[in-house]
Amino acid sequence: MHSIDFPSKAENIHLVEKLIDSVCEEHKVGEDHYGNILIAMTEAVNNAIHHGNGLNPDKLTKVEFDRTETQIRFIVVDEGPGFDFNNLPDPTSPENLEKPNGRGIFLMKNLADEINFEDEGRKVELIFNLN
Repeated sequence: MHSIDFPSKAENIHLVEKLIDSVCEEHKVGEDHYGNILIAMTEAVNNAIHHGNGLNPDKLTKVEFDRTETQIRFIVVDEGPGFDFNNLPDPTSPENLEKPNGRGIFLMKNLADEINFEDEGRKVELIFNLN
């Protein structure tokens, strides 16, 4: 498994975008999968930087990745307090439609083929099937 880590600053999201571009190009990932990976991973890393680590540059955000013949797997880890990922408000409920936040995990769940939270929400695994 390969990994990168970086200080939790919003401007570092470009590092993940470069990583995804590189991984997808190297493994000849099609555009349909590329878009899903880019959006889901951007959401995951933004959540880690903003919500997990509170934009604290002294806390690191880590991205790990590997690939098999049929899948690409990413793991995003933050150093924050965690969160209750089982009790999130539904962003499609009428009372939440106008809210500016709250759609990141919904998007991740809909764009990744599998999503798993561990370590009280400080670690999220996103799996993308390539076939």
